[in-house]
Amino acid sequence: MLAGTWLFYCFNGEELTRFWKSPQRNLSEERMLQSAPPKLQENLSILSEEERQLIQQLLSENQQHLFTSWDPQGVNDDQKHKVLRQLSELDRNCAGGITGYLKRARILLAASRAGENPFEGWYPKIPEGVKLEPFTEQYTNYENKGLSHLGKVGFVLVAGGLGERLGYNGIKVELPVETVTHTTYLGYYCQQILAMQVRYGRNAIKLPLAIMVSDDTEEKTIALLESNNYFGMERDQVTLMKQGKVPALMSNSAQIALSEQYEIDSKPHGHGDVHYLLHNTSIAKKWLRDGIEWVTFFQDTNGLAFFTLPAMLGVSVELGLEVNSLAVPRFAKQSVGAIAKLVREDGREMTINVEYNQLDPLLRSTISPEGDSNDPKTGHSPFPGNINQLLFRLSPYVEVLNKSNGLMPEFVNPKYKDSSKTVFKKPTRLECMMQDYPRLLSSEAKVGFTMAPAWICYSPCKNNAADAAASIASGVPSASAYTAECEQYRVFAEMLRRLGASVEVGESLNFLGISGTPSPRIVFHPSFALFPHEVTEKVRNARAVAISGRSTLVVRGDVYIDRLSLDGSLLIDAVPNSSIIVNASKTVFNRGHEVEAIDPNNLSFIEKDRMRGYIIKANEVKTVTTHALTSSDFTFDGVNLIDAEALEINHRANNNSDSCCSFFNC
Repeated sequence: MLAGTWLFYCFNGEELTRFWKSPQRNLSEERMLQSAPPKLQENLSILSEEERQLIQQLLSENQQHLFTSWDPQGVNDDQKHKVLRQLSELDRNCAGGITGYLKRARILLAASRAGENPFEGWYPKIPEGVKLEPFTEQYTNYENKGLSHLGKVGFVLVAGGLGERLGYNGIKVELPVETVTHTTYLGYYCQQILAMQVRYGRNAIKLPLAIMVSDDTEEKTIALLESNNYFGMERDQVTLMKQGKVPALMSNSAQIALSEQYEIDSKPHGHGDVHYLLHNTSIAKKWLRDGIEWVTFFQDTNGLAFFTLPAMLGVSVELGLEVNSLAVPRFAKQSVGAIAKLVREDGREMTINVEYNQLDPLLRSTISPEGDSNDPKTGHSPFPGNINQLLFRLSPYVEVLNKSNGLMPEFVNPKYKDSSKTVFKKPTRLECMMQDYPRLLSSEAKVGFTMAPAWICYSPCKNNAADAAASIASGVPSASAYTAECEQYRVFAEMLRRLGASVEVGESLNFLGISGTPSPRIVFHPSFALFPHEVTEKVRNARAVAISGRSTLVVRGDVYIDRLSLDGSLLIDAVPNSSIIVNASKTVFNRGHEVEAIDPNNLSFIEKDRMRGYIIKANEVKTVTTHALTSSDFTFDGVNLIDAEALEINHRANNNSDSCCSFFNC
């Protein structure tokens, strides 16, 4: 049986409105009294007219159990009003209100219990898309094609969760991408968006960022933005959209679950709500009016999210795609969803994400008796791995949102106690997924993918150390804070290697049962370089660059590297309105940084370090900065920072001249 059951519905005007906004029963007061539990009847006099109407709706949907344990009037009356306020909020959160939500839930729960196949009649095919390898001619062509579109992209960050799964009590976007500079994920994303705006912006368009938050993360996200002055972005560039919750259900008849006597058990509806929020807040429409032509969706803790964006844009332009999913090579049976093109005999087709636990039975029942298996030629599944990094054309997206009200197909996946499928292990709820948007499109809409190697686009930070170690033992990538940090250093090291630089591979270290390679630590600030072609432009003679496996290199600002030999730690910082050319004739050598294991139970270390099991200590760092200097252009020779104008004068002067350069000992 395929896990989970999806609800498919028609999105054409009136039918959609009738289905989602089903008429609410208008029971008379007498009928309500007849069906109300006795303890509710005792409390009717304390209820407002709005509260009575809400209760009428709930009773009409057989939710009497919510009121059977109410105290007599005068006892805990404030708690009764509180739970009714919660129910009223849930009613507003649900498409079609609670009534519509419960009706859909019964249909889906019945289908799940019956073991219905949501893909009945559909046959999988390999979807249309492009497989790219960075620094090849093909990649460069697509990247160049996409550059002119970078200044017309809106960004949507799906950041509704806390870091509990990571063993962290705060919000995930305040975790550091890496612990040399301690740049937070949210700060890093903002820096990247600003860099794109400065270098590729058109007609003074400010690239907008919308962040989906939840009750759990809203206040902390605002505090993080406020305390960091929005990381350099203007406040009106950043919009927060709060996702509501939906009622949890405890039975096949869609009875709403209580977590306490006067509290409804509620859960997130899934990240598919981001489409509803973009529609309901009119953000998508506003962006279109403001000249934005594309919208990209990205996850909260994938620091490699934007490196392939220009190439992805180029693919969308070249193939005329409305929807483009960034994908990575996928191994058969890997716990990663697959992008597949599904077709029916009547000609209908759709390109969508198929969850990994659904792909194998789908293939076995249709085109492949072996199920989910690797292609012997490539060693990978022929179906690309979905990483929930999406790129949409904004204009058709807004049209679809208007027709669908931003509502996504829902599914339910109850965990049953036994084979009778009558009792749940724990309450379930309806969910929707961001990547299911293509289900709303017509067969004529072009949907495809861009596949790139994971090292340049995907290394999420989502598992705590214990779960990460268990994942490794079962052959699955750990997706830990440690490995995400290692991959953040690796991405630029790999770019340099492919350009011809000599960059050693550092020592593999194990912390909390997780192995990784945390050096060399190469951190390119977005103000220096972000995309492969920018690294090519800024590192002008890569073959004259040598970096040892223990080194740390941090580069910010307008810097050009012509020659560098590094065995230690080097920070190069060209502040705004200044530039540095690195032409180091001497090796930069010092004690550098070191990685030191720590006790994760030692509370003298901050939580962000304890969850990793190590700290990175700066023993000795060579700092080259133009901060507080009056000139604008400089050259770093490996020892000193030299005023470029004085250097030019010196070069022109006679060898016997008394002229001298202006040296700044770094």
